[in-house]
Amino acid sequence: MRVLLKLTLDCDADAAWRAIRSPAVLREVVAPWLDFESLEAEGFPATWPEGPHRMRALAFGIAPSGEEYVDVSYPGGLPPGVRMLRDGGGAVTGPLSAFRSWDHRMAISPLPDGRTLYRDQLRASAGALDALYWYPTWAFWQYRGQRLRQLAPTWAYDPPGTADAERAEAARSSRS
Repeated sequence: MRVLLKLTLDCDADAAWRAIRSPAVLREVVAPWLDFESLEAEGFPATWPEGPHRMRALAFGIAPSGEEYVDVSYPGGLPPGVRMLRDGGGAVTGPLSAFRSWDHRMAISPLPDGRTLYRDQLRASAGALDALYWYPTWAFWQYRGQRLRQLAPTWAYDPPGTADAERAEAARSSRS
C-alpha cells in the first residue's frame, strides 16, 4: 500500500527539518490517538540520530499496544534544498506488526515565500491484510497531516548563537 501527503507548512524549512527529526514532535503529531515511550536506556534523543530506536506504542497515551522501532536514515543525492528523513523500522509486536514492510519518507523543501513544502510517503505491506489496513492507515495519515499543519506555525528555528546574540543586544539596550 502507498499513502501520500503533500502539504505547505507555515514555517521555514529549517524549523520543519528540526521538527520532523524530533521524537517530541512525533509524539505531538500522533496524539491523542497514540503515544510512544522509549525503550532505550537513555530515553528519546533530542533529534533522531541514524540507526534503530526501540519504543513502546501506547494507544490513547495509556494502553500498551506493542513494541516498535524507528530505523532512521538521512538519504543523500537529493535535489538542492531537499532534505529527507527515512524510517525503515516497523512494529515488532501488537496490531501494527501485521505490516511486514515499512518504508516511511518525509521530505522538506523551502518555498519561495518562506514556507515549507512537506512531502510524506509511506509504503507498507501487510500482505493479504493490505485491503483491511489501507483505509485506517490512510485516515491516520490525514490526521497526521492536519496535526503537522496545526503545529508548524509554533516551530521556530534559531541558528546557533542567534538567540544568545539577541538576548545580549537586548541587555545592552536596556542598560543604555
